[in-house]
Amino acid sequence: MAGRKSYIDENGDALELDEAWFREAKPTADIPELVDLLRRQGRPALPEADRKTRVTLYLDPDVLARLKADGKGWQTRANAALRQALGL
Repeated sequence: MAGRKSYIDENGDALELDEAWFREAKPTADIPELVDLLRRQGRPALPEADRKTRVTLYLDPDVLARLKADGKGWQTRANAALRQALGL
């Protein structure tokens, strides 16, 4: 790595990549430690029985507005409300 141009300036901002950078670039598959790191990120997959099922559902505009009124997580709250309404 010694002797290579830094693409980070003194303020920590990334500089524009130039022709030299692209000439030296390697495919991700050629860097095994990077492949391993990328595979480990994120949450582990849930067991099949615990996974949610994607559906398309048409709702009245006022119902959707009420669900979204409390911000992020509205789909989780909608799921909980349906579970309660169905006695699950």
